[in-house]
Amino acid sequence: MENIYLLILIGFFIGTIGTLIGAGGGFILVPLLILVHPDLSPDAITAISMGVVACNASSGSIAYMRTKRVDYKAGILFAICTIPGSILGVLTTKIIPRNVFDIIFGILLVCLALFLFFKGQKKKATSKVVKAHKGWVSRSITDKLGISYQYAYDIRYGMLLSILVGYFSPLLGIGGGIIHVPAMTEWLLFPVHIATATSHFILAIMTIVSVVTHIFEGSYQNPLVLKMVIGLSVGVIPGAQLGAYLSRKIKGRIIIKALAFSLAIVGIRILVSRFYS
Repeated sequence: MENIYLLILIGFFIGTIGTLIGAGGGFILVPLLILVHPDLSPDAITAISMGVVACNASSGSIAYMRTKRVDYKAGILFAICTIPGSILGVLTTKIIPRNVFDIIFGILLVCLALFLFFKGQKKKATSKVVKAHKGWVSRSITDKLGISYQYAYDIRYGMLLSILVGYFSPLLGIGGGIIHVPAMTEWLLFPVHIATATSHFILAIMTIVSVVTHIFEGSYQNPLVLKMVIGLSVGVIPGAQLGAYLSRKIKGRIIIKALAFSLAIVGIRILVSRFYS
């Protein structure tokens, strides 16, 4: 996977799918790197993924901002909460063994897939104003198409969730969207389209912090790592724009189900390759 044209093509696919479901694309790239490059260390894998996801999330966030579906108040607060964990997560990749990394990643993907498949989209946004309880925040957002979203969420729960996402995302190189999006829709009661847009905004900030940490740790001094980041990033930037556009055309339920199916496939593949190799 070192041909520059192949890298750009893969990057475009990752950018499109990752932005469409608000997951950044790391959940596609990391298992691909695990399967194609068994010689790479967890540090190198996550450095590549974080660099690509940072470009994807930044490009996708700009596109989502144009749709006016980003909840900036929640996004900025949750992004700040991810920063300490992002730094610690990057440092942890230096000491985690590759076989342990693969197993943890595979189990995480399968668990998330099962959760989304059986519980995804049971809580839907309501057209009525949601009453906030103590510690909750009520929000009302109208997007570019004139569609209104009213919802409320527990700000304390959201902050705690973001701290955990901030640690595990750079640790596994997945960006965090595959955790944040289902958590925001199922537990924080965000409408799916607001969750995917806001998750991408959070992801952009969080992954930039992770990339800077990787730079200081010397993760990008490897020529192969740097080449893959550049090639894939060239593809993800336009792919992210397409993904954000498609998100306006596809129902939220379909987005969640597509995410669950994708996670199950790659999770099982990684576990099988690890236990039967």
